Amino acid sequence: MAVELTVLGCSGSYGAPAGGACSGYLVRTAHSTLWLDCGNGTLPNLQRHSPVDLTALVITHWHPDHCADIYGLHVLLKYARGALPVAAQPFPVYAPDGTEARLGTLVDGDWGGVFAWSAVADGDAVTVGDCGLRFSRTAHPPPTLAVELSADGKRLVYTADTGPDWSPEAFGPGTDLVLSEATFQRDIENSGIHLSARQAGEAARAAGARRLMLTHLWPGLDPTASVVEGSEAFGREVLLAAPHQRTRI
Repeated sequence: MAVELTVLGCSGSYGAPAGGACSGYLVRTAHSTLWLDCGNGTLPNLQRHSPVDLTALVITHWHPDHCADIYGLHVLLKYARGALPVAAQPFPVYAPDGTEARLGTLVDGDWGGVFAWSAVADGDAVTVGDCGLRFSRTAHPPPTLAVELSADGKRLVYTADTGPDWSPEAFGPGTDLVLSEATFQRDIENSGIHLSARQAGEAARAAGARRLMLTHLWPGLDPTASVVEGSEAFGREVLLAAPHQRTRI
């Protein structure tokens, strides 16, 4: 089986009016199914794709548009066992140090044994099923980790949220697909904590990526303009993330 990326949500920072789920992605390999970020609106979309034996969840940081649906997942796994098939319970969650406690304030610090939390940090590498994961600290508050996923000879780099002071080059050249945040466009770039489509294109090109997909676009911006801007900077046409889109890596 080829490595496949399914977009569960791609709206930047808050939900867009149409198809407005925030950041969330499903990556299927021959023997694993990983959920990268669980922003608001992604859990309903996940269930539409009927994942078999969901292997683990990776949370890149604790901004709500990247993690809010962990609360729905918590309830589902605790009280509706079998409604969402998972490979193991407690269910593995990989996240920056402190995420368990930070998000746990809304459940009075008691996750009820539903999750097996593993803290990861800049430079860490772990193996989940047949997937190798590496993490790199990006230029975004709070502590945010980009993720490289390797399986079956393919490499995916998910930038999570970042400003231009971090680049996919951190994982080395030759990535098959960079899934990059592209919150802004050139005329409103340089916030320092997010990229424009132009900056995403330049960074992926510098990293020698084979393909680039733009995601996390600010609602209300013209996505066609982001694609044009990103493609010009990347040097060839980029992909644009859309809910339920499936892409072979």
